Amino acid sequence: MALPACAAGVLWPSLQPERGGPARTTCPRQHSRVEAELAESRPGSVTASVREDPPRGVSLGFNSQPLTDEPLKASSSQAGAARAPLFALLSRGRRRRMHDLRRRWDLGSLCRALLTRGLAALGHSLKHVLGAIFSKIFGPLASVGNMDEKSNKLLLALVMLFLFAVIVLQYVCPGTECQLLRLQAFSSPMPDPYRSEDESSARFVPRYNFSRSDLLRKVDFDIKGDDLIVFLHIQKTGGTTFGRHLVRNIQLEQPCECRVGQKKCTCHRPGKRETWLFSRFSTGWSCGLHADWTELTSCVPTVVDGKRDAKLRPSSKDRRGSPNTNPDANSPSSKKARNTSKNGKNFHYITILRDPVSRYLSEWRHVQRGATWKASLHVCDGRPPTSEELPSCYTGDDWSGCPLKEFMDCPYNLANNRQVRMLSDLTLVGCYNLSVMPEKQRNKVLLESAKSNLKHMAFFGLTEFQRKTQYLFEKTFNMNFISPFTQYNTTRASSVEINEEIQKRIEGLNFLDMELYSYAKDLFLQRYQFMRQKDHQDARRKRQEQRKFLKGRFLQTHFQSQGQVQSQNPSQNQSQNPNVNANQNMTQNLIQNLTQSSSQNSIQKENRESPKQNPGQEQSDSNTSNGTNDYIGSVEKWR
Repeated sequence: MALPACAAGVLWPSLQPERGGPARTTCPRQHSRVEAELAESRPGSVTASVREDPPRGVSLGFNSQPLTDEPLKASSSQAGAARAPLFALLSRGRRRRMHDLRRRWDLGSLCRALLTRGLAALGHSLKHVLGAIFSKIFGPLASVGNMDEKSNKLLLALVMLFLFAVIVLQYVCPGTECQLLRLQAFSSPMPDPYRSEDESSARFVPRYNFSRSDLLRKVDFDIKGDDLIVFLHIQKTGGTTFGRHLVRNIQLEQPCECRVGQKKCTCHRPGKRETWLFSRFSTGWSCGLHADWTELTSCVPTVVDGKRDAKLRPSSKDRRGSPNTNPDANSPSSKKARNTSKNGKNFHYITILRDPVSRYLSEWRHVQRGATWKASLHVCDGRPPTSEELPSCYTGDDWSGCPLKEFMDCPYNLANNRQVRMLSDLTLVGCYNLSVMPEKQRNKVLLESAKSNLKHMAFFGLTEFQRKTQYLFEKTFNMNFISPFTQYNTTRASSVEINEEIQKRIEGLNFLDMELYSYAKDLFLQRYQFMRQKDHQDARRKRQEQRKFLKGRFLQTHFQSQGQVQSQNPSQNQSQNPNVNANQNMTQNLIQNLTQSSSQNSIQKENRESPKQNPGQEQSDSNTSNGTNDYIGSVEKWR
């Protein structure tokens, strides 16, 4: 820190003309305190004689000369000499502490002085700036007499209008939640909550052509009646998470009862002791561990009716193999009966699919941890497969710790094309007997069967699109979830690092699943876009109907008030307006046409939702609505 010349002269007495004489300073008022402190540390002073070492934390930079016991010399500052006897009476430690306190107090006072000066300067500058701003803004108001009268009135009107707008805004929007005060409305539009979770483009090019009935999935699910949701849970597709959503996250009149420590929940219908959900977390594995389409369509009607057949739980003798004794298993009537029970219950099948490569790697990691799924029955045509039809890939109790290459090398691994096998009707290809038909034909039949069953399911979702899965389920079954789904992009499969060659091989082992997933993703996204457009159209139609209704009410009240005035003065009104009766008739016809158009719009909405429509009726409805619109336009023109 640079010191003034007066302090420098005191620090270096050799530069002064007289050693020990009075120091010549040009700033005695500002630096008297510095001189007094330096006088205490000068050689020969009483204060310095009793202080052998510098204070704690203070270096010897300013005065490195040794202290002596010489008599006190003349000094320009009398403060040190006056305080010398008092310091001599104190102990050495107390003298050091007092010296430290004095130095700290001097530093604090200096900081306070600087802060005070700075704040004063800042306030002074701010005062000048605000004065200049107010003079620019309110200068014309102060010089009203110097302006012409027209400008004065305009300026005063603008100021009064601004004040009035502020008062009205505070009255209409007293809180911070007012739409007018939100900056987001002026910055950027709200993001779509159903944006693509995989960061892909929201618009895609469809590869398949689906009909309107394939895209519009609207299930009239009667939870109080006999409808039943059947969840087909495929391994490692996120079905456990979705199954928990079904029993814990749906807004219901009578929610499912889930007790702590129990995996299964009780999901009864309102006022009944019957379940409306057939899944792992409601009824358990009633048809076997991870039962597929073939097992569920044969087992669920029997379980629901309470008449389980013994063939569904075959004995050890049957497990060794037995011929197919059900020749009518593949008949159309039996397949149709699988979707309904003997009591007339309607079964709505749902499932979740996943990217085949990610699902395959996730299953491999699960098998590495010791999973076997030995409890799976694989019942087809009333019997499980034999050991020759379905050999095992390992010899021990489990396949834990197996490397990925060994997992891929097993030709009997059920992880290959698992999604196609679990969604197809295995009775069409002879179940697990590979000698019934050639492999190429078998793969084609299985893929077409899986696509058909998936398309005709009440609902299916994709693990990679959690929010869209939630949206489509809510629109399909008219059931809302309490909390939104969460998209987990980091899974055990994503932590596995594989090269391009291994990925190509996994895709080759699951080529049927790859084709099915491409088909399912295209259908899923088309359904999502179709339902979103339908929601926008319904909202627009609802707003139009409300505007028409309000317009009709306005015209009705307007002409009724005119009619009351005319009834009070009939002679004057007839002389002034001879077309009163015609106007009243026109108003009545207008109101009738408005009510007819609103009813016709509701009828057209119902007809659009139904799969079959009458083209003649549609044409007549469109003609009537066009005529109504023309009539309204003529009335508006007449007004």
